[in-house]
Amino acid sequence: MPGPLDGKRILILSTNGFEQSELEVPRDRLKEAGAQVHVVSPEAGEIKGWDKKDWGRAVKVDKPLSEARESDYDAIVLPGGQINPDLLRVEPEAIALIRSFYDAGKTVAAICHAPWLLVEAGIAKGKRMTSYKSIRTDVENAGARWEDASVVTDAGVITSRNPGDLEDFSRKIIEEVREGKHQRRAA
Repeated sequence: MPGPLDGKRILILSTNGFEQSELEVPRDRLKEAGAQVHVVSPEAGEIKGWDKKDWGRAVKVDKPLSEARESDYDAIVLPGGQINPDLLRVEPEAIALIRSFYDAGKTVAAICHAPWLLVEAGIAKGKRMTSYKSIRTDVENAGARWEDASVVTDAGVITSRNPGDLEDFSRKIIEEVREGKHQRRAA
């Protein structure tokens, strides 16, 4: 039986220090729905997760950031954790890739601390968003309207708060990718 995302391709952008479950759960749910999922990173080989209070398991990198193109994918997923998005938000190539998905009207999904990347890419202003509670002020200062909800979607930009929201986050990604491109006002 075909899955709801058969033929769809999803990019997960991450580096060392991603919250273990925030990469693995969406990756697994998207694959179960039939999507082809690639982990993309500035690092080659493997990246290591952070599992609650210590280093977690390594995840294979499928493609280097330097070779990733928005045109090859239907959506981008940004796992959180505190370390991962903080490292990625100072990588111009990562920010440009996130922005290219947004500009193309494709689904952009960020959980936990990953909305920092949406702030850095200049796409938070005017959006309804959520995030991990400790970066609420950062999100609001970037011009977003912060909401305390398990998942908040605004024109294909999906945000969630923490690992407790992962099932809602994953379901919403599947739904938004199935809808296709999103009309957006200029950021």
